[in-house]
Amino acid sequence: MPVRPVTEFLDHNNVNYHSYNHPPAVTAQEIAQSAHIPGAQLAKTVIVWGDGELAMAVLPAHQRINGNLLKMIMKVRDLRLASEDEFRERFPQCETGGMPPLGNLYDMKVYMERALLTDDWIAFNAGTHTEVIKMDTGVFKRLVKPVLCSFARLHAVAAH
Repeated sequence: MPVRPVTEFLDHNNVNYHSYNHPPAVTAQEIAQSAHIPGAQLAKTVIVWGDGELAMAVLPAHQRINGNLLKMIMKVRDLRLASEDEFRERFPQCETGGMPPLGNLYDMKVYMERALLTDDWIAFNAGTHTEVIKMDTGVFKRLVKPVLCSFARLHAVAAH
């Protein structure tokens, strides 16, 4: 079951969503594969630290953050990935790494990669490493009110 604050938030906002169980997985790519969701539609939440403030960078599972672009978009001097110790308390009922991209639930600004808007639905962690939530992309956008921008790049493929 998704963590209670997530379901309460979605239910309170009358959001139509579906929750799906999948075998335990940690990385976004593993989750996408385990849940049988295309990487382009699974939104991963990366917590960043920009000039002393935590924010969410939300992008497709198969992409990575271009730090220089995100830094310019956020208009910060210093940007880095936040450590788990820096954000764990912000998500008290979530498994570390299983945070949903619901910034308004956790009092964090959300920067969302535009590539996530290309499909009718979006999926994301439900607060655990064994569940995802799937919902309409337009509803997600209206509910979360993310800053829509382009800051992602594809994972580099290792040569064999």
